[in-house]
Amino acid sequence: MKLVLSLLAAPFLIAAAPPSTDYAARVARVLKATPLIDGHNDWPEMLRAKAGAGRWTKDLRAGLDKTKPSYNTDIARLRQGMVGGQFWSVWVSAGQPELDQVKETLEQIDLVHNIVERYPADFALATTAADIRRIHAAGRIASMIGVEGGGQIDESLSVLRDYRRLGASYLTLTHSRTISWADSATDDPKHDGLTPFGEAVVHELNRLGMLVDLSHVSEATMKDALRVTRAPVIFSHSSARAVDDHPRNVSDDVLRLVTKNGGVVMVNYAAAYVSHAYRLWDAERAAERVRLNAPPFSGLYIGEPEKAAQAMDAWLKAHPAPVVTLGEVADHIEHIAKVAGVDHVGIGSDFDGVDDELPKGLEGVETYPALLAELMRRGWSDADIAKLAGGNVLRVMEGAERTAAAMKGELPGDAEQAVLDAKKG
Repeated sequence: MKLVLSLLAAPFLIAAAPPSTDYAARVARVLKATPLIDGHNDWPEMLRAKAGAGRWTKDLRAGLDKTKPSYNTDIARLRQGMVGGQFWSVWVSAGQPELDQVKETLEQIDLVHNIVERYPADFALATTAADIRRIHAAGRIASMIGVEGGGQIDESLSVLRDYRRLGASYLTLTHSRTISWADSATDDPKHDGLTPFGEAVVHELNRLGMLVDLSHVSEATMKDALRVTRAPVIFSHSSARAVDDHPRNVSDDVLRLVTKNGGVVMVNYAAAYVSHAYRLWDAERAAERVRLNAPPFSGLYIGEPEKAAQAMDAWLKAHPAPVVTLGEVADHIEHIAKVAGVDHVGIGSDFDGVDDELPKGLEGVETYPALLAELMRRGWSDADIAKLAGGNVLRVMEGAERTAAAMKGELPGDAEQAVLDAKKG
């Protein structure tokens, strides 16, 4: 009888056991089974900006953090951070003519291929969820390509298709500027979201199996894209607007739409998108720069750049930037998990794209385990950490792949005809 009672009680004793506080060991176990996938890293652009022509031959294995502004990425630190997959951004300036953007995008894609080819023991190109799982299981870092701005297709679905052939896995519909077919979050709106051509771009992304990325776009564009897409979407590097009311972040209304869509919001580390206090300070800093020297016509020290720089240094000493912390990034993750669900949140650091304006404790790619450990301290289970780390975005990629398979019978010209039909209507 005692044995029977003991056996009956055993499941309750097991269920009541608290999770281990050896967070490092738990993180390591999770990331051995599930690849940690970051939705957005600007390392290719940082290499182009800092190394110039040397980017093609520069040693990327270690030590790239020795110069300022620091690189946030090198191979040794990627390994330390237990990274299993990375979407490398092929960003170019949205202020350039769009045909020039196409040329520079191709150069950036070429650089990603160059990095992968030079370090085959560390990297391998991936375009599918199965690729990522296979590469991670082999001990390498799956490398995906994200095109960060709709202007980079120059209003051409043929260009978009060619990016896909070269390995691109997502298109961010806009960057910092509103374009001819979609409104940006950080520019004046012109279309109230997407135009008919913008909707055709979303349709073509679905047909190609490319992810629709809604970071950088206006809320109206987010809602239009979520209305017309057949596949789950991503926000490759955006945070929660309820925590920090920045237009680059995602409102609770949109988070609830993401739940219905099955997509994922990958939380950004950029200080202004994480901290309300930092965002206000950043606006004051920008205003002070204009007050001191705003060429060509105004400013206290117009035409006197040395005096303006000295005055700016004095202002910065008197008005230090608020400290932004790893814990605040965890707050964004928890808010998105609360509103959209734990199945709809991921990590999109924006490393090497934010000029060292990063939270304390999240200064480079070696720090992902610290963030995951913080969430474990807050009570997150290993299963939920696995979803955040990479499981959710793998599920979204598989959803996009299923959508593409269902649309296989459509021809490339169908999208162009849809635009013409919409304009006639």
